[in-house]
Amino acid sequence: MKIRPYGDTLHDGKIQLSFSLPTPLSEVAVEAAKQVAENLGLVDVSVVHSEKMGTDFSFFIVYGTFTKQIDLDLITVQSVKTIVLSREEIEEKIRQEVKKELVFIGASTGSDAHTVGIDAIMNMKGFAGHYGLERYAGIKAINLGSQVSNEELIKQAKIHQADVILVSQTVTQKDVHIKNMVELIEMLEAEHIRKQYIVVCGGARITHELAKELGYDAGFGPNKFAEDVASYAVDEWLTRNTGK
Repeated sequence: MKIRPYGDTLHDGKIQLSFSLPTPLSEVAVEAAKQVAENLGLVDVSVVHSEKMGTDFSFFIVYGTFTKQIDLDLITVQSVKTIVLSREEIEEKIRQEVKKELVFIGASTGSDAHTVGIDAIMNMKGFAGHYGLERYAGIKAINLGSQVSNEELIKQAKIHQADVILVSQTVTQKDVHIKNMVELIEMLEAEHIRKQYIVVCGGARITHELAKELGYDAGFGPNKFAEDVASYAVDEWLTRNTGK
């Protein structure tokens, strides 16, 4: 099945872009914004909004038409294959099959000062009606908060005899999340304890494919909740410890 972006009518290819340029707002800057869109392959480009950003920057909203088609049948995506269960189903599975309390320890690591992601997964309140891991019977959830070093996260995982390590990366300028995430895996491997933990990462720019490339067991991007993480972790624990 082949598709194009949808704007006014189906498959019309209409696209809206927004971006800033490091130049003062002027007629030349507006033309530069138009050429940016054209160099991305858009046609019938219009700069519909422009405004000054300080003294040396300008912001633009641009409309254009994407002329190519995307073949959905040719797309392959790596994703977590676990069947997502409800909180009650996860609790029952832990009680019946795991038969022990699972310890999840999580943090926003490195310089990341944002806890929105890790709180949504771990805190009792959760997010958008999806309760966090603290509310789950059979799970002990330990949220270390933000700006936690990889050294401290590993130390606390040892102290609490964690089964699962959760890493949240929200602020990712200059791909600092890549460096930080790789460092954690390298530190676990250097201590020969990587296989002791199910290591999961999540964040706005995280995909399962990226997570696997960096040495993690799974990765969860936007619109994932505690039940997604818990369903995967419980299944992975059972596979490792019982062969199920």
